[in-house]
Amino acid sequence: MGEATVALNPAAVAAKKKLATSFRRQGIVIALLSGLLYGFYTAFMTLGMSKGIWVQWYGENSGLSAFAVMYLLSALGAATTDSCSAIWAVGIAGVRGRFSDFLRCIKTKPGMVMVVAAIIGGPLASTAYVVGLQLAGSLVVPIAALCPAIGAILGRILFKQELNSRMMFGIAICFLASFMIGSTGLGDNVPENLLVGLFFGFLAALCWGIEGCVCGYGTSMIDPEIGITIRQVTSGFSNLFILVPLFGFIAHVDSFSMVVQSFADSEAMIWFALAGLSAYLTFMYWYKGNAMCGAALGMSCNGTFSFWGPFCCWIILGIGAGMEGWSMPPVAWAAAVIMVIGIFIISMNPMDLFKKNEEAA
Repeated sequence: MGEATVALNPAAVAAKKKLATSFRRQGIVIALLSGLLYGFYTAFMTLGMSKGIWVQWYGENSGLSAFAVMYLLSALGAATTDSCSAIWAVGIAGVRGRFSDFLRCIKTKPGMVMVVAAIIGGPLASTAYVVGLQLAGSLVVPIAALCPAIGAILGRILFKQELNSRMMFGIAICFLASFMIGSTGLGDNVPENLLVGLFFGFLAALCWGIEGCVCGYGTSMIDPEIGITIRQVTSGFSNLFILVPLFGFIAHVDSFSMVVQSFADSEAMIWFALAGLSAYLTFMYWYKGNAMCGAALGMSCNGTFSFWGPFCCWIILGIGAGMEGWSMPPVAWAAAVIMVIGIFIISMNPMDLFKKNEEAA
C-alpha cells in the first residue's frame, strides 16, 4: 500500500511538465509585452508634448526662457504622464477592491522604501529621460536601457550582490552598444546638443538603476500590484507638486497655471492618458512576467525596450505623425539589438535556456 502511494504516474508527471512549460512561455510573452509597452509609453508621451498648448510653449514667441523650455516643460511632461499613470493605477486598484491594501502598505517600512525609490526613478529619472528625448530623440532610449547594467554594478557595490565574469561580459557589451550610439554624435549633420541629450539619457539610466536596486527590497515584501501603485502615485505627486513648482520658481514662471493648462488641453491629454496607461501596464507586465518565467529571464525580455522604444517612436512619431528627427542610423539600430543581447547575458546564462528546454521535453 505504501509503495503504491509513492509511485508516480508518468502521465501526471508529463502533464505537470507541460503545464510548467506553458506557464513559463506565457511569462516570456508577458515580459516581452512589457518592453513593447515601454516603447508606446515613450512615443505617446512625446506625441502629447507636441500637441495643443505644448506647441505654443515650444514656439519662439512663448516668452519662456531657455531654462523653462528645456527643464520646466520636460518636468511638466513627465509629471502629466506620471499623474495619468497614477490615476490609472489607483482606479484599477479601486475596481479590484485593493485600494485599502494600497493605503495600508504605503505606511509600512517596505512601502516607504518604495516611496524613496519612486522619487529617484520618478521625478529625477523621468525628467532626465524627457530632456534627453527632446535633445537627442529616440537615440536616448537605448542609452536609458543601460539601467540593468548599472543596476548590476550598484547591486555589487551597495548590497554585495554577485557580479561574476558572465555578468561583467554582458555589462561590457551594453557599454559597447552605448558607445556605438554615442559615436553617431561625432560626425557632421547631427542634432544640436546630441551628446548633452545622451548624457541625460545616461543620467536617467543611473537613476533607474538605483531605483531597481532599492525596489528589489520593497517588492520582495509587497504585492507587485500594490507596489506599482505606490510607485506611480509617488512619482506622479512628487513630479507635480515638487519638481514642477521648483523649476517654475527658478524660471520665474507661474507653474500652477501651466499645470492647469496641461491637464485642460484635451488634444494633448488623449496622448498623455495613453502614455500613462502604457507606463502602468509596462510595470505590471514586467513584474508579472518575472513571477511567471523568473526574474532573470523577465529582466532580459523587458530589456528589449532598447529596441522597441526607437521602433515605436519611428512608427508613431516619424511615420504616423510625420515628425522629423525620429529615424535612427543603421549603427544605432544595430547597437540597440546588441544592447538587448548584453542585458540578456547580464540577467542569465543563455545555456540555462537549453537546459530547461531539455528538461521540459
